[in-house]
Amino acid sequence: MKRIKLLIIFLSCVIVSSCIPHKDTIYLQNKENSINDTIPNNLIEVQKPYRVQINDILNVKVKAIDQKTVEILNPSGDSNLNASSSERAYFDGFTVDVHGNIRIPTLGYVNVLGFTTEEIEKIIEKKLLDEQFKETANIFVTVKLAGLRYTANGEVGSPGSNVLFTERVNIFEAIANVGEIPVTGDKKDVLIIRQYPQGQKIHHLDLTDINVMKSPYYYIQPNDIIYVKPLKQKSLGTGETAVSSLTTIATVVSLITSSILIFSRL
Repeated sequence: MKRIKLLIIFLSCVIVSSCIPHKDTIYLQNKENSINDTIPNNLIEVQKPYRVQINDILNVKVKAIDQKTVEILNPSGDSNLNASSSERAYFDGFTVDVHGNIRIPTLGYVNVLGFTTEEIEKIIEKKLLDEQFKETANIFVTVKLAGLRYTANGEVGSPGSNVLFTERVNIFEAIANVGEIPVTGDKKDVLIIRQYPQGQKIHHLDLTDINVMKSPYYYIQPNDIIYVKPLKQKSLGTGETAVSSLTTIATVVSLITSSILIFSRL
């Protein structure tokens, strides 16, 4: 009788420890135990302006009253009409070289490393007015990143690289575009591997905490790597829920019992 009780206690402990807690699967929880059904305080989004890095691709457009005078500065975009948006951005855009420069027709090399796109617009506009045009030409320059490329690995639906043609992408949008995090993924410690001039740094995000929206890493940047670790339950090979864990344990116990009965009859 004692052995049966011990077996039941053991199985109960295994079931409890092998199940993934419900709270670990829910995003944006209010962990301050507030009874309100709304966010207690307005969460201020924190996003520092992105500064251009080596290997970034910039889309530069120049407009003027007489558009023919700036045609050489604007890529035609029809060299390969069958190319995808990302491919055309690669071929028509201006890639930042290892020295932090882009090469623009008639202007030559322009250093853009460490500048924001707004600052680069002013740099190119000033250079054009100083060297080629007058104020009356009404030069208008726009500079944008040619897509926001990032990579997602680990416990996500579709690991790999992705390009989104937008200026702002938060961590939830980025993950949603690669197939969501399954139950076996660790939402409490998602890694953001980010490139800096000094090298790479790893940042941690808890997606189950609503305060993640205050994090300076809530918005991803070009060339970020998102890594979602597997939970220990997946490493152990146990069930994701109590029912699946119980099924696994019942199968093992049945196998052991059958083996004992067979060997006892020999």
